[in-house]
Amino acid sequence: MQKRRNVAILIYDNVEVLDFTGPFEVFITGSNRGQDFHVFTVAENNSPVTALGNLSVNPAYAIHDCPKPDIVLIPGGWGSRQEMHNKVLTDWIGKCADESELLLSVCTGALLLAKAGVLEGLKLTTNRLATDELRQVAPASAEISETARYVDNGKIIMSAGISAGIDMSLYVISRLLGEERALHTAKLMEYDWVPIEHS
Repeated sequence: MQKRRNVAILIYDNVEVLDFTGPFEVFITGSNRGQDFHVFTVAENNSPVTALGNLSVNPAYAIHDCPKPDIVLIPGGWGSRQEMHNKVLTDWIGKCADESELLLSVCTGALLLAKAGVLEGLKLTTNRLATDELRQVAPASAEISETARYVDNGKIIMSAGISAGIDMSLYVISRLLGEERALHTAKLMEYDWVPIEHS
């Protein structure tokens, strides 16, 4: 029997709301009533996080006390420009890249992955409007796609801006549990998802 995977979704001040709530919705909807995914938010500490638009969110765990994650998702938003310089978070992301099954990024969450030093030689994508910012911090060996909705590097999967995180998360479910599960998840969400060949 397939073990239930822990899905840790990082949140921080000024995180883009749909960057983390979209994938959260996908993984809980696609979890077969919690049997296949245990989805939770995690932050640097236990204090409430103020997402964009002053949405206050209580993280379920701090990074030092969360269940060992199998899948880690790093969202973007204006706050990513500050948090990419937060060594506590980038060190944690680097550790997750070593120890987790999958490391995912949405939008400018890619900046944190770049600062964590885990993108050497990979194909990258981010919000179209942040491509130049990513280029400044990405390793020279990486290739940035300005057209892909998401890119699959094996362990590290990255998506473009905001709503692309939903598409990527459905793709991750299809990769792990089969396309039928992903299509059923999209149907439950009344989300118009068409499986595409990833770049």
